[in-house]
Amino acid sequence: MSEHIDLANCDAEPIHLLGKVQSFGFLVALLPDWTISHVSENVRDFLPMDAPSLMEKPATQLLTPETIHAIRNRLQFLRPKKGVEVVYDVALEGVDERFDVSLHIGEGRVILEFERAGALEGVALDVANVRNAIDQLAEVPSMHAACSQAVRFVKMMTGFDRVMLYKFLDDGSGEVLAEARRYDMGTFLNLRYPATDIPKQARALYVENPIRLIADVNDAGSPVLAAPIAAGAGPIDLSGSRLRSVSPIHIEYLKNMGVGASMSISVIVNGELWGLIACHHERQHTPSMRQRSAVLLFGQMLSLIIQTRLTAEERVNDSRVTELTAQISRTMSTGVSAPELLKLSAESFAQLLKADGYAVIQEGVVLTGGAAPEREDVFRLQSFLNTRKDNEVLATHELSSLMPEARAIADVAAGILSVPISRSPHDYILFFRGELVQQVVWAGDPNKAAEVGADGSRISPRKSFAAWQTSVHGQSAPWTAAEIRAASQLRVMLLEVVLRLTDEAGRERKLANEKQELLIAELNHRVRNILGLVRGLISQSSAGEDTTADFVKKLDSRVQALARAHDQITRQNWSPAPFSQLVRIEAESYLLDKRGRISIEGPELLLSPQAFSSVALVIHEMITNSAKHGALSDQRGRVTIALSMTEQGDLQIFWREIGGPPVKAPERRGFGSAIIERTIPFELGGKAEISYNLEGVTASFSLPAQHIVAGEAPIAQDAGVNDKTPAADVVAVPQSVLIVEDNLIIAMEAEDIFRTLGSRDTVVVSSVGLAIEEISQRSTPIDFALLDVNLGTETSFEIARLLMKQGIPFAFASGYGDTGAFPEEFAGIPMISKPYDRDVVLALLR
Repeated sequence: MSEHIDLANCDAEPIHLLGKVQSFGFLVALLPDWTISHVSENVRDFLPMDAPSLMEKPATQLLTPETIHAIRNRLQFLRPKKGVEVVYDVALEGVDERFDVSLHIGEGRVILEFERAGALEGVALDVANVRNAIDQLAEVPSMHAACSQAVRFVKMMTGFDRVMLYKFLDDGSGEVLAEARRYDMGTFLNLRYPATDIPKQARALYVENPIRLIADVNDAGSPVLAAPIAAGAGPIDLSGSRLRSVSPIHIEYLKNMGVGASMSISVIVNGELWGLIACHHERQHTPSMRQRSAVLLFGQMLSLIIQTRLTAEERVNDSRVTELTAQISRTMSTGVSAPELLKLSAESFAQLLKADGYAVIQEGVVLTGGAAPEREDVFRLQSFLNTRKDNEVLATHELSSLMPEARAIADVAAGILSVPISRSPHDYILFFRGELVQQVVWAGDPNKAAEVGADGSRISPRKSFAAWQTSVHGQSAPWTAAEIRAASQLRVMLLEVVLRLTDEAGRERKLANEKQELLIAELNHRVRNILGLVRGLISQSSAGEDTTADFVKKLDSRVQALARAHDQITRQNWSPAPFSQLVRIEAESYLLDKRGRISIEGPELLLSPQAFSSVALVIHEMITNSAKHGALSDQRGRVTIALSMTEQGDLQIFWREIGGPPVKAPERRGFGSAIIERTIPFELGGKAEISYNLEGVTASFSLPAQHIVAGEAPIAQDAGVNDKTPAADVVAVPQSVLIVEDNLIIAMEAEDIFRTLGSRDTVVVSSVGLAIEEISQRSTPIDFALLDVNLGTETSFEIARLLMKQGIPFAFASGYGDTGAFPEEFAGIPMISKPYDRDVVLALLR
């Protein structure tokens, strides 16, 4: 009789007890008295000693006093099976080479794992990159955008060929939500993977040890040898080990995928494994310990961002639930009957819960709405629900898996959300969702028969990962956690309703049971409210009156205004610059087709560099306020800026808005108002006044004479008259773009700009060598290149010469704002100054 085999057998594989470590590091375990009890056999590849010579020796024969001190300090933060600590750049006895060490506690032992030290100076840079990436990640508008940004960052940080964000679904399977890959690789985006691909014990280890590197699938591993004093204890538990060798089944799985190295970072939300950042490389690849620590920190921060976003969605949903329950409670006070009130509640919540229909069952009476089963089928559902031992909310998107006979009503009730509203008799409000036939694309056939391995004793992992499409029947759209919680809150409210509206005569037992239900549910409800209040206080304490997005948008516009002013000054070699030019640049940048509705009257005047920057901020705020609320917010209004000189040589600027909507004074003085009213007096010793007249805003500014230089001719023009650039010209966007930039965050921003403009293939590199390799080895040519002039210890001029030789158009980007030191051969090459944005790149492409 043949043995029954299925893929669930993989769950029994003891992957934490394989007794080997990967070859890119070595392991040493210490007893509580700091005697060496275990050493990996490959220690001789790193040190001039072998494992037997270290066994049962004191740790001082391996570790220097400074290293022991550093390790003991880190041990203070550790608990068994609770994380790993890292110490960089430590010394060992008898060798000059330095090592990075990770340490954790397991089975009463201190387990040390050593790798050759990476560049210590890169640690701070990696942490800074993580911080900047997280700041940007927190500002993106959607969960999808956040996931896409995250995988791109990890790919750039670690150098893997492919990085995916993989989310676990309710049935244990997983789906690739986002992907960043080498341009010539096929995509895994949106593919589904069966639950058996990542066994249960592997998922448990992903929570305990949230980063896992497999540096080389062809590495056989090095055995961990035990000293005689520990030989009888069995294999050492390597659950917390980062060097832990790899399951043969998993190695075979990776080879079947064509993967030479892999790394995963756990995404843990509310203490549970939400998903993985999965990294694949076609060849052997070993990111340093500091790089892995940096992306681990990024993964932990990403987990918090995802948790925060989910929490924010829950708060919005909770707010809507609160509104609905308040409305229903008010209706209850009007004397409506119990069945009518329950039906009203079901109708109100059906829309919130995205249900196709509902049924109210109370004391043998059934009321339905929307797409719902027949009365007899509803009673069958009630009988099935009454067999359940608990009396809690039940949610399932596949009712037939619990109640097989429900397949007959799958068209209207493939999924149900059951809300008990009493204990005896069993009354319910049921919400229904009809069948949603889905086309699921799997990475290989999930139903393919299991294959026995070569040794006949285990399952051989599947070999095919070609896309396999299946149709899923008998299921509805899943109920979300927020929807289930909303149903629980509905239950709390309805228990109170039933208590109030139920005739107490002859129902004392029922009333006592329902009171107990109410107290338990109300207690649960209130505890959740308290926790929500605490969570809200924490989040709101760090927020101003503006949203983060509004704050970032305003801050960005002000920084860009200063950047534009600075650029104009540097183009004038830090000499006085025309006031009219300041207004024109601001109008072009913010008003677009409305820029011609600002006119300037009076003499041509130049502002000193200090005054130019200060006045630029003021004019920026005046223009943005007018465009949002004033004369430039409609189709008719105009702005006149009149300039005049006093006898003392002071400049008088009079701003007047006409023809716009009626003006309403702002209710509060924000930061923008402070800029307008205080910048010129505080920074330039001048005066500023603004009036919110009903017919239009007026403002007057006075600048002392020392900041003013007279020009050559009077001004009488619209601010946009001299603009030679068409407002809506057609720009040929390059499809293949090479970005050479050694600052990770700036590189990602540049990549975003070109992608939003329509570029299909953007390649980012950070050095001259990588750029030349990319240009020389590509199968398809580059259409355009943007080169950062200064690449740390080198410049991009060598890249520019290669591009010129191949006839590939390119431009320079520089933070210096000065082309005087450029070689003459690049005199005709365009250059943009940092910081730059989408509009600057568009102008460059024009």
